[in-house]
Amino acid sequence: MGGGGQQTEPAEPGSGKAAGVYTWEEVQKHRSRHDQWLVVNRQVYNISQWVKRHPGGSRVIGHYAGEDATEVFAAFHPDQKFVQKFLKPLLIGELVTTEPNQDGNKSAEIIQDFDHLREQVEKGGLFQAQPLFFCLHLAHIVLLEALAWLMLSYWGTGWMMTSLCSVLLATAQSQAGWLQHDFGHLSVFKKSKWNHLVHKFVIGHLKGASANWWNHRHFQHHAKPNIFKKDPDINMMDIFVLGNNQPVEYGIKKIKHYPYNYQHQYFFLVAPPLLIPVFYNYNIMKTMITRRDWVDLAWASTYYIRYFYCYVPLYGVFGSVALMMFVRFLESHWFVWVTQMSHLPKEIDHERRQDWLTMQLQATCNIEQSFFNDWFSGHLNFQIEHHLFPRMPRHNYQLVAPQVRKLCEKHGIPYETKSLWRGMVDVVRSLKTSGELWLDAYLHK
Repeated sequence: MGGGGQQTEPAEPGSGKAAGVYTWEEVQKHRSRHDQWLVVNRQVYNISQWVKRHPGGSRVIGHYAGEDATEVFAAFHPDQKFVQKFLKPLLIGELVTTEPNQDGNKSAEIIQDFDHLREQVEKGGLFQAQPLFFCLHLAHIVLLEALAWLMLSYWGTGWMMTSLCSVLLATAQSQAGWLQHDFGHLSVFKKSKWNHLVHKFVIGHLKGASANWWNHRHFQHHAKPNIFKKDPDINMMDIFVLGNNQPVEYGIKKIKHYPYNYQHQYFFLVAPPLLIPVFYNYNIMKTMITRRDWVDLAWASTYYIRYFYCYVPLYGVFGSVALMMFVRFLESHWFVWVTQMSHLPKEIDHERRQDWLTMQLQATCNIEQSFFNDWFSGHLNFQIEHHLFPRMPRHNYQLVAPQVRKLCEKHGIPYETKSLWRGMVDVVRSLKTSGELWLDAYLHK
């Protein structure tokens, strides 16, 4: 690919001058850790020295080194003219006129059709948020937290009241998780700075977590969903093997860190109960301290100050910590099932460099729409639409869904919708299938 065309010496980043023309073959040579080029709208940029200053994190932009990033650029940035100010100094050239707009296995027709759909959606106002929706959502979180504390204050801290309080607090934490997700994706306010500010309040003050930690992790997931070494959500630290290829690779290499043929059983003991109270809590605190993220640490501190001020008089220090861990134990179950049922049973593999629509549809599926499913999952039952349009306010997902389905039918791309129960069952079924593939390869290959 890219055998012809003129090539000149690349301009120094910072000159802002397009000094050369390049083939895709030349661009693809620059995808190492310290040498990274990418293409946006046929313009070639050298981001090698700038990746560490990228607001979304160095990894998410680095995942597109050596390839076309036009679609992901449009998906993530609400004000592309503003972002051009940062890109302009990095410009080193453009693609040879004989080169196609896209690289690798990306379909030009699919890219063109999806770009047309995005333009229609924007003109239709589906990227405009309804402030009342998010105000009511925040109000019901505050109401749940207030109700939990008032119940204990009036009726005491017996087992029944403590159990009910735990459920209310876990519900509030889960719903706050979906709300911070909205602001993190810049889908509420028109100005990014207001989304960033409220995001820090919701994830910091309401949940005791870090906005920067979430951004750097979650944007990678959206940029390269279900791609090994690029999507942190499928980095299982060798506790689980996923998909159809990784289990076979591990089996052939005789890798046996755990009895993977039983992973669908020990999943219940590891992932739902421990992800938030143990793994996420530890990583969030470690990240804020080691990276000296004092702003996020200050926001998170306000959560703990408020929580212990409210509950130490009722339970004491030890009892308050125990209550907090139990609430996060409950929340963790909620979070794991909602987030995994749309991704874990789908294709999980190494990088294949596909167009945006194909890549997202192969890694996501939807859960049937209902008032409960919308509330329970924070509208992430429309996972397909959310991944295609990550900046879209979630109350508009169901409006764009018919158009997305129609586009998928045109190009023969499967658009999968499941019931809530089947989505959960498929998580376990996929783990069981992957474990069996590993065992067969381990014993016989």
